[in-house]
Amino acid sequence: MARSPSGKGPPKAASATKPGTTEDDRRIWGRVTATVTPPAQRKAARVTPGAVLPALDEAPPAAPPAAQRGVAGKKRAAALTPASAGRVAASPPPKPPAPRPRPAPEELEPRRQRRLSRERDPIEARIDLHGFGRFEAEDQLRGFLIGCQARGLRSVLVITGQGRRGGGVIRASVHEWLTGPHLRGVVSGFASAHRRHGGEGALYVTLKGR
Repeated sequence: MARSPSGKGPPKAASATKPGTTEDDRRIWGRVTATVTPPAQRKAARVTPGAVLPALDEAPPAAPPAAQRGVAGKKRAAALTPASAGRVAASPPPKPPAPRPRPAPEELEPRRQRRLSRERDPIEARIDLHGFGRFEAEDQLRGFLIGCQARGLRSVLVITGQGRRGGGVIRASVHEWLTGPHLRGVVSGFASAHRRHGGEGALYVTLKGR
C-alpha cells in the first residue's frame, strides 16, 4: 500500500474542483450543466458494397443531348404562335420572271427592199387576200405566215389590193395584223412592194428564223 510522502498514512484523493472554488461556484456550475443536452448520435449512412459515391465537389451530370434538343424544339414550337403560323402559310409564292417582250416588226431596210423588188432575193411564196372579209382575211394571213415560217421560208409577198378609191379594209388593217401579238414572233419586217409586184396593194414580208 502506498504511503504519503510523510509516511504517516494513505495519499489524499484529488479534489473534483479546482483549487480556490467556492461553494457558490460549484452550485452555479451544477445548474449550468443540468441545462445542457448531449448531442444525439447519428447513424452512419448505409453503403452498398461496390457502390461509387460521388465526390462532394463533383458537378451534377448534364442532360443528354436528345433531351436538350427536345426542350429546344418545344421552345421553338411554343414561339410559333397560331397567328405567326398563319402568316407563314399565307405568304404568296414568288412570282415567275416576266417573259421578255418580242420586238415589233420594222420597216425593211431600203437595200433589202431593192433586192426583193429586183428579185435578187427570191420571193418564196405569196398570198392574195382579194375576196375575203376582214376577219377571214386576218385568219388566212396568220395561217399563211406561220406555215411559211415552219417551212423555213424567209421572204413572201402579201397582196391586199388597193380597194375602191384606195380605201380597202384589208389594206388599212394589214399593218395592224403584222405588228400584232400573234405574229410578233413570226414577222421580222415588211415594206411596200414594187409596181411589178402590186405596188401599194402588196407588201414584202420577211420572216424570222425558228
